[in-house]
Amino acid sequence: MTHLSPSHRREIRAASNTITGFARRFIGIPLYPYQQEAAEAIVNSVFKRDGMTFVIIFCRQSGKDETLAILFLFLMSRFIEWGIDIVCGQPTFKPQTINAMERLKKRGVNFGRRLTRTAGYIMRLGQARTCYFSTEPTASQVGATADRLLVMNEAQDIDPAVYDKRFAPMAASGNATKVFSGTSWTSGTLLAREKRLALEAEKKDGVRRVFIVDCNQVGKVNKYYQRHVANETLKLGRNHPFIRTQYFCEEIDAEVGMFNATRRVLMQGDEPGQPAPVTGQAYAFLLDVAGQDEARMTADETAPLTNPGRDSVSLTIASIDLSSLATLQAPTYRFVNRQQWTGQNHLVVFGKLKSLVESWKPQYIVMDATGVGEGLWAMLDKAFPGRVIPVKFSQKVKSELGWRYLAIIETGRARDCCLTDQVRAQYDACQAEILLGPAKTLRWGVPEGARGGDGGLIHDDYLLADALIAEVDRLDWYMPTEPQMVQGVDPLLSMEGNF
Repeated sequence: MTHLSPSHRREIRAASNTITGFARRFIGIPLYPYQQEAAEAIVNSVFKRDGMTFVIIFCRQSGKDETLAILFLFLMSRFIEWGIDIVCGQPTFKPQTINAMERLKKRGVNFGRRLTRTAGYIMRLGQARTCYFSTEPTASQVGATADRLLVMNEAQDIDPAVYDKRFAPMAASGNATKVFSGTSWTSGTLLAREKRLALEAEKKDGVRRVFIVDCNQVGKVNKYYQRHVANETLKLGRNHPFIRTQYFCEEIDAEVGMFNATRRVLMQGDEPGQPAPVTGQAYAFLLDVAGQDEARMTADETAPLTNPGRDSVSLTIASIDLSSLATLQAPTYRFVNRQQWTGQNHLVVFGKLKSLVESWKPQYIVMDATGVGEGLWAMLDKAFPGRVIPVKFSQKVKSELGWRYLAIIETGRARDCCLTDQVRAQYDACQAEILLGPAKTLRWGVPEGARGGDGGLIHDDYLLADALIAEVDRLDWYMPTEPQMVQGVDPLLSMEGNF
């Protein structure tokens, strides 16, 4: 048992009568009202050992993890002599679990050497312990017991099956209070499931179990946070999934049509298409490259196609409008022309692209350089050095491209001025699925075998070409200005009269 001086016992007991007083007097951090309300409800349940379940959904960077760290320290200080076992699960060990332990250690600096880390994952204060575990399926969590408190942090990224099998039994022997904390994501997550169950329990007994704090509530007590959210919303758009979930605590569907009616309205063209380049206009070429049909690997353009539709090289020409830099800090893009070559040898396609580049003079050529696209990329890069931006697709790259493309659409900066029935069908058929996990992976595209009303197959070549505008959007853009002459000052003139 840890030996404490009488004065130190009195100090800890005085500071730990309430978690609010503990945070202010011992940690040196006053809790916001929304933090205090949730923390006090959890503490009361721990002391009563009533086994209640709470759900904490705070918007991003609003103090959720800090609340948990203070909660753990408070309970450990109250049980410092006779012990308590707290278990906290997080989606990953690096960096989330390590960051959580470091945060606890930093907030508990006033405990000095009495707060220690043992076995790499246990924070100990006297006889009280908080054990941190990764909830990754490959991690080991054998033998742990949560006798008073079990916390699943970032529960939106934790596999419900992992929790049910490995963590839920930890609370059984002590009828521990359970807390699921995180940020809203899809309706199929562990966090969303527990929120629904907790809300049903609230209806039965009137005891509050769900604490949801969105950016508007945080903005009332933190003006800097309010400004940050305003800037992020301007950049991504109010209906972007990240804005809706991370800041406004709104759930989204895990599987949805990616380009709903609202987004398609935002993409409506506001100018006519351009059959030819306009003098003084900046352009970007966006190129989706498919395989050349084996039957036409030679110059025989009359051979029948073995895979029609899947061997098309598709080009979207986008104009770049810098006038929106002043208000949106980013350009507006208009799709003004589209071209497609189906089943043609890439040498033939290169010749046609070269002619188009020389005519339109695009500032950048963004292209799919994955697999069969590498050869065409090499030819274009040699012909137009410094202007070709290759994109090598992987699940991660395509996910990030999809999220950025949605941000451009949500802010009204992508306008389709040459919409055709073929392009419309591709956007209408595109489906998106958000995979479980902290990576927030977006899997999107037209499903294999999708068919239109006429029975024909629908592909996503134009759609992928359009989405490459997100790579152009990553570049640094600025408004050109007229050069200004500043009259130089002769330094010797200022010295006159000083000698």
